[in-house]
Amino acid sequence: MLMERKLAVVALGGNAILRSDQVGTIDEQEENTTLTLENLVFLLNEGYDLVITHGNGPQVGNILMRNDAGEQMYGIAQMPIDICVADSQGGIGYMIERMFRNVLNRHGIRRNVICIVTEVLVDAGDPAFSDPQKRVGKIYSKAEADELAGRKGWVFREEVKADGGFRRVVPSPVPKGIVNHSVICDLARKGNIVIAAGGGGIPVYIDEKNDMRPAEAVIDKDLASSLLATSIGADEFYILTDVPYIYINYKKPDQQVKEFLNYEDTMKYYMEGQFAKGSMAPKIEACMNFVKNGGRKSVITEAFKLADKKYGSKITMEYEDERR
Repeated sequence: MLMERKLAVVALGGNAILRSDQVGTIDEQEENTTLTLENLVFLLNEGYDLVITHGNGPQVGNILMRNDAGEQMYGIAQMPIDICVADSQGGIGYMIERMFRNVLNRHGIRRNVICIVTEVLVDAGDPAFSDPQKRVGKIYSKAEADELAGRKGWVFREEVKADGGFRRVVPSPVPKGIVNHSVICDLARKGNIVIAAGGGGIPVYIDEKNDMRPAEAVIDKDLASSLLATSIGADEFYILTDVPYIYINYKKPDQQVKEFLNYEDTMKYYMEGQFAKGSMAPKIEACMNFVKNGGRKSVITEAFKLADKKYGSKITMEYEDERR
C-alpha cells in the first residue's frame, strides 16, 4: 500500500538559524541549521513533501550595515531593501539547501532540494506605507539620522531599548499573494524539497501599467509563510521558534502551557493581548489564518524539538481534529 503523501510548510525562525547569544558566524549558522533540519527528517520518513521558509532579520540587517559602510568608506552605491532581501534569500537559501543535502545523505534519503528567490505581492495602498514601524539596519546618532532623512528621505525613530540613538523604520505591509506559488506547489508535490519566501519574501506591487515594482518595505515572515501554505494547499503548517509551546500568562506565576487549541479559543487569547506584538502575536495570527483558510493543523514549537512529538502546540479549527 502506498504511503499517503502530505504537504507541510515549515517556517524556520528564532534559533533555528541563529541564536540570540551568538555573533552570527557561518559556522554557528550552519550548525544550528543542520540541527534544525535533522528534526525534519521524520516528516520525510512519514511521507511528507516539504516547503521550507525562513527568517532573515539578523542577516539582512548585516547586509544593510555593509551597504552603509561601503557607501561611507568607498563610495559604493547602496542597494534598496528589495535587493537586500533578495541577497539574504539567496545566501540563506543556499546554506539551508547545502546543509539539507548533507543531512539527507547521512540518512540515505534521495530528494532534490531547490531554493527559489520569491517575490511577494503587497498592496501599494496598504496603510503601513503611511505609518512605517519596522526597524532595520544600524543605530545612528541624531545628527546622522537627520542628514540621512534629508538626503535619502528615510524615516527614523528613537531607540528605547538600547543606549539611545535612532534607527530607520520601513513599512511592513500585509502579504497579498505569493508570486510563482504554482511553481512552488508543483515542485513540492513532485517530491522536491523547496526553500521559498525567505524573510517574508521580496515585497513587490503591480503598478497602473501592470508592471511589477519593488517596495521599500519588509514583510512579516510568518504571515508570508502562512499565505504560501494556504496558496499551495498545504495540509500542515509549522513555525519553529525558540519556545516549545504556546503559553498563556507567559513568564508570570500563573503561566500555562497550551498544547491543544481550537480557532475560537486561540482568537480569544489573541484578542485579550496574551501574545506579544512583534514576537508571538504574528505567529499566532499566521497559524489562525492557515486553519481558517482550510489548513488541517498549525504547530508552534522549538526549533530542535519538532521530531519529539510530546512538544509543540497544535492549533486546529475544532477540538475533535486535534489528535488525528
